[in-house]
Amino acid sequence: MTLKKIHYLSGLCISLFIGFHLFNHIVALQGAEKHIATMQSFRGIYRNVFAETILLAAVLVQIISGIRLFKAGRKAALGFYDKLHYRTGLYMAFFLVIHVSAVLAGRYILKLDTNFYFGVAGLNSFPINLFFIPYYGLAILSFFGHIAAVHSKKMKTPLLGLLPKQQVNIILASGFIITMIIFYGLTNHFKGVLIPAEYNILTGK
Repeated sequence: MTLKKIHYLSGLCISLFIGFHLFNHIVALQGAEKHIATMQSFRGIYRNVFAETILLAAVLVQIISGIRLFKAGRKAALGFYDKLHYRTGLYMAFFLVIHVSAVLAGRYILKLDTNFYFGVAGLNSFPINLFFIPYYGLAILSFFGHIAAVHSKKMKTPLLGLLPKQQVNIILASGFIITMIIFYGLTNHFKGVLIPAEYNILTGK
């Protein structure tokens, strides 16, 4: 099996989890309690030794294989989507290293439930939100950008009456719209939300 194939398969595994995760964040439009309730139901699927081992292994494989593919192919990248493929992949590798480490540290060192408040604490606290807003925003945009770049290479025929370029543009537009929706749910929509005291350790309060 080639390195590209391994990278692709690990990416599919991670994308499945990210799909759950992004949907969970969209649910935040209905309030913190609904977000947490949805997360609890999803955890019944992915928060167990078997699923988490597979997911963490997929993340590790994705990062290592992605960096190797980036080093091997970045100089030969031609055109917008080729460059988008490598650049979004590199950012996602950076994000996964930090994000997974932070979540594991939150769970096992700080003894926090890494739920709605774990993310909202940083997004709604100045000045650290100056880091967290672009950090999370670029992660979501990079995810959809990476999918769009891969789709542009693999899809060569119309789908549902849409030309390949139109399909790619829809993926990119969807990523932007979903990013805006999620940020509305986790920031402005919850302006003044009471964050439990145990999460103040994340913001230095």
